[in-house]
Amino acid sequence: MLKELFIALTVNLDVFLAAVSYCSSGIRIPKRSAAVVCVFGSAVIGAAMLLSDLLTAHISAKMCSKASVFIIGFIGISVIFRSITRKLMSRVADRDLILKSGSFSLVIRLYLDDTAADTDNSKSLSVREAFALAAASSLDCAATGIGCGLSDSAPLTTSLLTLLTGAAAIILGSLTGKKISSLNRDLSWVGGVMLIILAFLA
Repeated sequence: MLKELFIALTVNLDVFLAAVSYCSSGIRIPKRSAAVVCVFGSAVIGAAMLLSDLLTAHISAKMCSKASVFIIGFIGISVIFRSITRKLMSRVADRDLILKSGSFSLVIRLYLDDTAADTDNSKSLSVREAFALAAASSLDCAATGIGCGLSDSAPLTTSLLTLLTGAAAIILGSLTGKKISSLNRDLSWVGGVMLIILAFLA
């Protein structure tokens, strides 16, 4: 139960930070949009863990353990790298030009700035925009779910806890965001560190 809770808290750290960024920027997160983000993340990690459960029937326990450490550790390192990239890009003078260019514009923008999901600048996250935000973070959830599923973590328990902690993350993030004018530091690297720790706990 504690391991599943740690997994849920880890994957929802980004959700918390995104909520802080949105509310500190004056962008409102309606209940329906919040539900989309929470349910999407919960469904992805649950499905990924159930899929990896099927794989364990064809892979030795030793191989599953090694694969679990590698997958979760790799995702943790990639999250830290993303945080470093965001910090470096925030110092680039023509950052706005970069964010608006290319066929993968929205993907790049969400990679560098969580608040970029508000594409219509309405100061309110629509359901469609919530889907885009959830989809952008689904790769990390899926990979983490597969890695944790190769261990002895319970898929349904993890999925339920992810849903509940996701809702709590949005509420707490929104309250925190209202107390500050802007989020000057990208703390998403903390999630990467937590994933690396999780890799050795799984």
